[in-house]
Amino acid sequence: MASSRPRTSSFSRNISSAATSQIPGVKLGPNGTSFLSSGIPDLDQILGGGFTLGSLVMIMEDPEAPHHMLLLRNFMSQGLMHKQPLLYASPERDPRGFLGTLPSPMASKEGKSHEQPADQDTNLRIAWQYKKYFGEQNSEVQRGGKAEYCNDFDLRKPLERHFYSGQRVDCISLRDSPNLEPLLERCSTFSAQISKSDGNITCAGRIAIQSLCSPQCDFSDKDWDMLSFIRSLKGMVRSSGAVAVISFPPSLVSPTFVKRWLHLADTLISVKAIPDEDKELAKLLTGYQDMLGLLSVHKVARINTQVPAILEATTFSMKLRKRRALVLECLNQAPVDGSSGSSYGTSGSCSGSSKTGNHDF
Repeated sequence: MASSRPRTSSFSRNISSAATSQIPGVKLGPNGTSFLSSGIPDLDQILGGGFTLGSLVMIMEDPEAPHHMLLLRNFMSQGLMHKQPLLYASPERDPRGFLGTLPSPMASKEGKSHEQPADQDTNLRIAWQYKKYFGEQNSEVQRGGKAEYCNDFDLRKPLERHFYSGQRVDCISLRDSPNLEPLLERCSTFSAQISKSDGNITCAGRIAIQSLCSPQCDFSDKDWDMLSFIRSLKGMVRSSGAVAVISFPPSLVSPTFVKRWLHLADTLISVKAIPDEDKELAKLLTGYQDMLGLLSVHKVARINTQVPAILEATTFSMKLRKRRALVLECLNQAPVDGSSGSSYGTSGSCSGSSKTGNHDF
């Protein structure tokens, strides 16, 4: 008698979540997806857990300010904290020197608290089966002395040298290369080292490419070559356990090819600087003086599902908490006429006149 096998749908995928959950720095998500942290706790929460494993992330730069470098630094530092392989490409002549500017993780007592307050924890008791759904969305502290899923990084303190002095960090300069073939070969070799085995992820890696179409590169005017490279890179990371982040200035690319680039991106983010003296914007937004810039999320990666991601907000303000850690906050409109925020309540009386009476509320 033949042994009976469990019947499965032809639309289901055989994904081993147990093996994936044991990989440092990898977080399980819905529909069999896995996440890598962006290095910014607030951005991970906005994206639903971080950057989707096997996805292509593109960051549109602002020519007025290098705010995209903050995202790249945190992304690279987070991977080094988890001892994940890293490939970094830059138009600078010495890209390895950039590793010395990566931020160092803050101490747990100095970092942003993602846990519930102590008094709230004592009053609220949850069954142990449901604890995994609370308090682990932003920062999953792993037991056994391992690194957190997402750290708060001190932008004023450089990362210790032993984190990036190993052999698992590869750097390549784009300035001296006449075309993108050397970079494509390095990406192919890097992806082969962290490729999936029987559909299971054995290791997670990160690829960071800074200013792909920079004028310092000889291939900056070869639009079709850069488009072909992005398409090939997307196929590499999709079949491996890696996340590729590419930053580029859209003003240096023709509008036709910019649309093609944005279509290839799984996750699309843009950063924009804020003028120092914009009086009109200062009247509209609260906390304008503390803002570094604006971050907009245009597209969120959705793998293994056809349900689109619906965000509560798409534009956020970039701020430095205590002049150290990068945080993202929703934009808040300033009160009308410089009031303390009670303008909506004072104008909401049920009677149509401005006079107050006994029956007004």
